[in-house]
Amino acid sequence: MKLEFFQKKFWTASRQCAALDGKCSISCDDENINCYLIDNNGFVLVAEDYTLTGKFFGEAEGAVMSKLLQMGSFKRVTLYDYQALCWAFSESSDSGHTLLDPYFAFFSAIKWILTELVIFLVEFNLYSWWHSDLTAKAQRIGRSMQVPCDTEYPAFISERTIKENTGNVDCGGCIKSFVIQQIPSSNLFMVVVDNKCDCSMFEPITMDPIEILYILYWL
Repeated sequence: MKLEFFQKKFWTASRQCAALDGKCSISCDDENINCYLIDNNGFVLVAEDYTLTGKFFGEAEGAVMSKLLQMGSFKRVTLYDYQALCWAFSESSDSGHTLLDPYFAFFSAIKWILTELVIFLVEFNLYSWWHSDLTAKAQRIGRSMQVPCDTEYPAFISERTIKENTGNVDCGGCIKSFVIQQIPSSNLFMVVVDNKCDCSMFEPITMDPIEILYILYWL
């Protein structure tokens, strides 16, 4: 099933109600509400703003996602990536004692070898075989490169025992209301959010990775 067809089916179903005349007192066509279809990890499958498709719900509705975490509808877990790449900026140092530290020299050598290996793998292809020298020089002039690192990043999991929840978010001068309901026999949730209240005071919740910085102690 293509995503466009799935989205059309969702919007059609959202306009159907159990009233005798089949009409809905409130629907996703209302300008005062935003409707989302998200999965059990909080990623948007359907939204009125099509650019949000595939993004994390917390990026679009940071205030609502914060409340869902407080209410227990979602929980945050930390995942680790031990094969990540991070941007590193080379810095010069005039301190002489670091050159005399054998541990510093050892780890600097290991870091240099790994850096050169990563640059070689990135640059190695049939075309750049003849231009690798120029490319490597350009990367070094930029004083930045990608090096192996460890990162941690948040992930979010829904609480499957909670089928429906409603909440209010105090955004200072107004209250933002929302309702979340699980779609039966699926891992999907429909979220309806009141958009009349400006909650820009809440920062978006993202899944951006954070580099793990290790502190080594020597006795």
